[in-house]
Amino acid sequence: MEFSLRPWQQDDVSNLVEAANNQNIAVFMTNQFPHPYTEEDALKFIEMASSRKPCSIFAIIVKGKAVGGIGLHPQSDLYCKNMELGYWLAEPFWGKGIVSEAVQQMVSYGFNNFDINRIFARPFGNNIASQKVLKKAGFKLEAFMEKAFFKNGEYLDEMIFAIRNN
Repeated sequence: MEFSLRPWQQDDVSNLVEAANNQNIAVFMTNQFPHPYTEEDALKFIEMASSRKPCSIFAIIVKGKAVGGIGLHPQSDLYCKNMELGYWLAEPFWGKGIVSEAVQQMVSYGFNNFDINRIFARPFGNNIASQKVLKKAGFKLEAFMEKAFFKNGEYLDEMIFAIRNN
């Protein structure tokens, strides 16, 4: 399915709320991704994403509409040559290859625009679809940490996948 990536814009608020306000998405995200997802949440997120220079957080656009997000998040201190990749997509677009391609685009963007040598992602152990996306994009499993996350009253495994700029 055709899509594009572009910086988030103020007029994406209603589309963001529509796409993100879904428990089936929130269950695989950190607690910083709220549920329910409100207009106020969308406004705060777009303001934060828009403030990054150079841009490192993008909207996933299908047919002119924001239906997901993908971003690279700078790390500090000893991890200063790393960025963490995060992404999500509205449920009606799952299974169409969008995220796999978007991840590949972001890896290229990250290595070409930032002074980094590693991009990593930390999907939950029960998020098999995300693990498949990362493997398809060339990420390698670096670590498995049993019951490292605590979300919605249960312990979840943490998987660490990474790709290097070699």
